[in-house]
Amino acid sequence: MKITVNVAMTLDGKIDTVIRRGAKISSDSDWERVDKLRAESDAILVGGRTLLDEDPRLNIKSTKLREGRIARGVEPDPVKVGVVSVSTLSANSRFLTEGAGKIIIFTTQRTSAKQLAFLREMGAVVFVLGKKRVDLRTAMDVLEEFGIENLMVEGGGAIIAALLAEDLVDEIRAYIAPLIFGGATAPTLADGMGFPEAIILDLISVEQVEDGGILAKYEVL
Repeated sequence: MKITVNVAMTLDGKIDTVIRRGAKISSDSDWERVDKLRAESDAILVGGRTLLDEDPRLNIKSTKLREGRIARGVEPDPVKVGVVSVSTLSANSRFLTEGAGKIIIFTTQRTSAKQLAFLREMGAVVFVLGKKRVDLRTAMDVLEEFGIENLMVEGGGAIIAALLAEDLVDEIRAYIAPLIFGGATAPTLADGMGFPEAIILDLISVEQVEDGGILAKYEVL
């Protein structure tokens, strides 16, 4: 399974402001690129903070792209994957109720039995993988068993860092916007405690886009 991290960040490496309310970073043209990448993916994964704070739909916006997926014999939307240590999703969650994609949630023993039952009632396929943290390697094995060949990771910084730490990421596509957010506590591409050694990347391509941003594609070595 190929795992591609897609991220929009500012020139100073931030993926949101210190307020953490999903600040707009991508331009309209970059959102079109993201929509195409979603359409090419079998599944889209987000971590717990993104799932609970932003409640993303993770569906494909373009009718043409959705029709193209149907023509290929797949669902109009990719599988939606949430990795969350303690789930508290509700019945009005956009992640659970919007779009046509299958929903898979990986969580831990810290999620209540009531919440687990609720998620399954809402149609999600739920796996409890770990006491305090989700076992990411096992989770990736499960996704492969579901036939996922191309997995897109949309954030946030904690899940990206965890996947990088486990050497699970194959490629990173980063849109660098002509913006600066600043802030020592503003989230970055790879949040958390940091790595004991640098993650080494190999530049595949780089291009300037019309809005003044830069799109860089890296292979993770």
